Amino acid sequence: MKKTAFIFISTIMIVYLSSCNEKKAGNELPNIIFIMADDMGYGDVSAYNEHSKINTPFIDQLAGEGVMFTDAHTSSSVCTPTRYGVMTGRYNWRSELKKGVLNGYSNALIHQEITTMAEFLQANGYKTAFIGKWHLGWDWSVIEEDEKSQGQLESRPDVDFSQPVQHGPATHGFDYSYGFCGSLDMAPYVWVENDMPTMVPTKTTVNKGDQSWWREGLTSDDFDHEQVLPEITEKTVGYINAHAGSDQPFFVYMPLPAPHTPILPTEQFKGKSGLDNPYGDFVMMVDWVVGEVMNALEQKGIAENTLLVFTADNGCSPQADFEQLAGKGHDPSYVFRGHKADIYEGGHRVPYVVRWPAKVKHRKSDQLVCTTDLFATVADIVGKEIPDTAAEDSFSFLAALEGKSGPRESIVHHSINGSFAYRKGDWKVIFCPGSGGWSAPRPNSEGIEDLPPVQLYNLIEDRAEEKNLQAENENIVEQYRQELAEIVTNGRSTPGAPQQNDGPETWPQLDWMNR
Repeated sequence: MKKTAFIFISTIMIVYLSSCNEKKAGNELPNIIFIMADDMGYGDVSAYNEHSKINTPFIDQLAGEGVMFTDAHTSSSVCTPTRYGVMTGRYNWRSELKKGVLNGYSNALIHQEITTMAEFLQANGYKTAFIGKWHLGWDWSVIEEDEKSQGQLESRPDVDFSQPVQHGPATHGFDYSYGFCGSLDMAPYVWVENDMPTMVPTKTTVNKGDQSWWREGLTSDDFDHEQVLPEITEKTVGYINAHAGSDQPFFVYMPLPAPHTPILPTEQFKGKSGLDNPYGDFVMMVDWVVGEVMNALEQKGIAENTLLVFTADNGCSPQADFEQLAGKGHDPSYVFRGHKADIYEGGHRVPYVVRWPAKVKHRKSDQLVCTTDLFATVADIVGKEIPDTAAEDSFSFLAALEGKSGPRESIVHHSINGSFAYRKGDWKVIFCPGSGGWSAPRPNSEGIEDLPPVQLYNLIEDRAEEKNLQAENENIVEQYRQELAEIVTNGRSTPGAPQQNDGPETWPQLDWMNR
C-alpha cells in the first residue's frame, strides 16, 4: 500500500515539476518595452555628450547598464516616417508617404496586408500595448453631408467622435492602445483608447506661445496638453503593474510626445535644467518618464528579463532655440551638422540604448543601427523566421548586444523633403544639394542651384560634414548610387525575394537614379 502511494505521489510530483518547467521555459522570453522620445537630439543625453548641460540620470543609468549604440540612426529625420519604419521594419519611403508627415486627421498609412512588429509578437505569444503618440494615421468615422446639416457645430470637422476609428492600433497588432493621432500640436486633441475616442470634443483650444504653441483645434474635456506626458507615463506604469505576474510576456510601444512642441514641462520641472529654456526642462521630464518605467520594472521584479530600449524619432527641432542653448554651452546635435528634418547627421543620428540584464552586459557599440532593426532583433530573440513579405529593411542587432558584429553594413537616410543619402563604412553620399530640410542651405533657397547636386563625406575624418569630397571620389559616388538604386528597386535591403514599394515605381526624389 505504501509503495503504491509512493508511486502515485511521485507521479504527481513529476507531472507538477514538468508543468513548472514548461511555464518557466515560456517565461524565458523577455518582456519588451520600446520608449521613443520625440524631437530629442543625440547631444541631449549626458551619457552621449560630455559637454551636455542637461542632466539625464535615468537614461545615463540605462546606458551604463546596457548597450550604448553610438552609430544609431532613425530611418527618417521626421516623425511619421520613422514611426512607420519602427512598426514595419521597412524604410519609410517604401510607403506612399514619400516626403513630409501626416496630420491629426490623416488616414492610416500602414496597409492592412503589411505585418507589423506588434502583429508578429502577438502571433508569437506576446500581449501587446501602444501608449502615446501614434502619428501613423487612422481612419476617423466621417460624417455624411446629410448628418452635418442636422445641427452639427460648424467649426467641427467631418468626424463623428462618438464612433470608433478604423485601421488603428487594434488592427495593427495591439491588444491594448491609448493615445492620440498626430503630434501634440496637431488637432484633434482627443484621447483614443482601444480605437474608441474617450470623449466627444466640444471645445476649441489654441496656444500661441513661442515654444508652447499648438494649432487651434477641437479638444476633449479630458485632454490637457500639459498633463499628456504624465498620463502616458501613468498608463504605462499601470500596464506594467497589471501584467508583471502573467505567464505571458508583454510588448509595450511607448512613443512619447516630448520634447516636441508644445514644449510644456510641468511645474515640477520648470527651471530644473538651469538653462532658462523650457526645452532643457522638458528633456529632463522625458528622463523622468524613463525613470518611472525603470522603477516600475524593479518594483515588480521583472527588470532582469525585460528588454528596455530608449531612443528618439529624429534629431532635435529648431523650436528648442539652438542659439539660446549655445549661449549656455549646450548643443542638442552634439558635434553633428543639422537638426530635425535634415539629411545631415544631426537630423537622424540619435541615442539608442538597450538594456536586458538577464542576457546583455554593459558595453558601448559602434555597430551601425537603424530604427527599422528592432523588428528583426525581436524575431531573433523569439526564434521565429520573418516572412519574405515583412521587415524588408530590418537587420537584427542581437549579435551586437552580445559584443559581436551585426549584419547591417549600410543604411539609407531620408529627409523631410524626400531627399536620400546612403551610408556605408566611413562614407556617406547625399543625393541633394544642401540639407534637404530646415537648416541652411535649405531646399529652394537662394544660391542652392550653384551647389554640387551630390555631397560625399568621410564621417570618420569629418563628423561635422563640412568638406564635400565628391569631386575627388566620383568612383565612390557612382558605386553608392548603384547600390542605393538596387535597394530601392528591389523593394528590400535584406536578403530575400524582391518586393514592391507602395505607390508609384518612381517619384521626383529619385532623379539621382537616372544620372
